[in-house]
Amino acid sequence: MLISNVISTRKREVFFQKNSLIRVPIRLGEDSFTSGHISDINLKRLIKAISAFKLIMKVHNILFYKAFATSALREASNKKYVLKKVLEKCKVKIEIIDGEKEAMIISKSNVSTIISTDKIFLSIDVGGGSTEFSFLKKGKTISSKSFKLGTIRLLNNTVSVQVWREVKKWILENIKNYNKITLLGSGGNINKIFSLSNTKEGKPLSRIKFNKIFKQLESISYYARMINYSLNPDRADVIVPASKIFLKAFEWTSASEIYVPRVGLSDGIIKDIFEDLNKEIKK
Repeated sequence: MLISNVISTRKREVFFQKNSLIRVPIRLGEDSFTSGHISDINLKRLIKAISAFKLIMKVHNILFYKAFATSALREASNKKYVLKKVLEKCKVKIEIIDGEKEAMIISKSNVSTIISTDKIFLSIDVGGGSTEFSFLKKGKTISSKSFKLGTIRLLNNTVSVQVWREVKKWILENIKNYNKITLLGSGGNINKIFSLSNTKEGKPLSRIKFNKIFKQLESISYYARMINYSLNPDRADVIVPASKIFLKAFEWTSASEIYVPRVGLSDGIIKDIFEDLNKEIKK
């Protein structure tokens, strides 16, 4: 859950200031990507988490909010039941969004404008069930697509060779007219890798340094990652498969560096709420 302050100046400039970011590792994907449905245990945990989020929102006097669900719930056979129970118990309506809308919302976070607009970016947002790829030019999305390629799927060996081929084909088709591509990464895994690299904020992480960190993480056990790199249990197992997705993007685009502006879907949702409010005001 991301809580953000939206500040508007007399000059009609709008600033989005992160207030609080809270993450609860329920991992619905471990249910839906293996058994095909959300278990009773995880449904109870989800209800407890959303109930806690509601209390936190009350403390912060939150005026507007949206609750989105992505691939983990999107693919669960009992998703309607889950949504119904959450609405009954928490009075929170969750909207399930498809991969294309997810990519569109991520693009609203204006990730490219944080760095510069004179580059062609391939934005990569790695999740548990899917990865959203978006090509950005001058701050605008020129092409985007979501693939069923996520860290939980990779951990459970449910990603076929065909999916990798489809991602590669799509990327290669989109880079034909460009001489140089710069990668742009979002999500908890790339944020952690960036922190481990000791790269200065706002500067790109080189492919060489990224690969070095990946090899260090891959060569040690799950428990060693937690101890040596202070990774949370729910990060220590997915950081390696997430890295493999970024490494493939490096390979297929021949990119030499990746920017990590630390924004993603939650930031895009804040912009989405703001845009909706503006539309209502103008009516």
